[in-house]
Amino acid sequence: MMSPVSRPIYLDNNATTPVDPSVLEAMLPYFTEMFGNAASRNHIYGWEAEQAVENAREQIAQGIGATAKEIIFTSGATESNNLALKGIAERYEDKGKHLITSVSEHKCVLDTCRYLEQKGYEVTYLPISKDGLINLDALEAAIRPDTVLVSIMAANNEIGVLQPISAIGKICTEHEVLFHTDAAQAFGKVPLHVDKMNIHLLSLSGHKFYGPKGIGALYVRRKNPRVQLVAQMHGGGHERGLRSGTLAVPSIVGMGKAAEICFTNMDQEIARTEWLRNYLWEQVQQRIPENSLNGSLEDRLANNLNLSFAFVEGESLLMGVHDTVALSSGSACTSASLEASHVLKALGISDEQARSSIRFGLGRFTTKEEIDRVLDKLEIVVSRLRAMSPQWQAHHQKAQQAVY
Repeated sequence: MMSPVSRPIYLDNNATTPVDPSVLEAMLPYFTEMFGNAASRNHIYGWEAEQAVENAREQIAQGIGATAKEIIFTSGATESNNLALKGIAERYEDKGKHLITSVSEHKCVLDTCRYLEQKGYEVTYLPISKDGLINLDALEAAIRPDTVLVSIMAANNEIGVLQPISAIGKICTEHEVLFHTDAAQAFGKVPLHVDKMNIHLLSLSGHKFYGPKGIGALYVRRKNPRVQLVAQMHGGGHERGLRSGTLAVPSIVGMGKAAEICFTNMDQEIARTEWLRNYLWEQVQQRIPENSLNGSLEDRLANNLNLSFAFVEGESLLMGVHDTVALSSGSACTSASLEASHVLKALGISDEQARSSIRFGLGRFTTKEEIDRVLDKLEIVVSRLRAMSPQWQAHHQKAQQAVY
């Protein structure tokens, strides 16, 4: 096991984030002296737990312009997305059985859509441009009289591209179609407002913004219009009957505190991480030839950079730098698969380029000194791997001949 001093630099913050020390401090009392069940209404232990849960609900709601009663706690964004898509599909099937999403959604949305297709629903999968964005005209053209839901993620988990959520919400509202967004990556990193953006359902996950793992939430609009769902988990009627199960009070407290910290420091953190990200990108272009950016740089999370290094296998690069920096080649949820990323392939790039891609996820605790160390290591490892590649040697010779 590595000592704390020798542990690699962590640049995989799109996969998960460390729990902020202030978050952990807020959680600790609810493991010990204030350990009550939030559903116990007859004594102080239950009252304390219930109050803590309601406080966290308010902290999360304030950040997106919602009311506390519109926040439903779940185990994470995967459950929230399942509840949103399946719950809406079942509740509104009398109106229609058609849903719209995009080809670049998280697997938990795509797999849920495929499950619904097996149950007799129809799903339209919108393509994305080479920048990673959906076409708004194509979205509007895809809406039918029997369309009940549009589900488009706010920020992509692999390439960090930000979809035009406000414009999507406006189109859905004009056509009286419900709009759900998976905001797991966007929450706490970019401004979100459910009323201004015409969002009807919104999913989030605590561990993506310096809260604990295993806790998430689903925003469900209560008026204009009132959104109704069919519960997917039954039991004691917790969470307005939409998600039964004893509430994980310490985790909920942590999630609420994490949300509060994010929204308090959002502007400064966006500026800081964007500067670091741009510095990383500029230095890569100067120091490592034959690289490319995947997805739009302008419409992108401030902390995300997804790059392909030509003639270098992504997995080999990850192994070469693992003692210095922790990175990933894409979504942590599908990292066991050897197939090229479905998101990168949807951009229209080749399998070879997709397999040479690396995702850099900067975070709250990332420093410029760490970025410089990562750049030094990347330059060495990419050069070494290319030196062993016959394809790189042939390409290099061809380039030199073209110059002369």
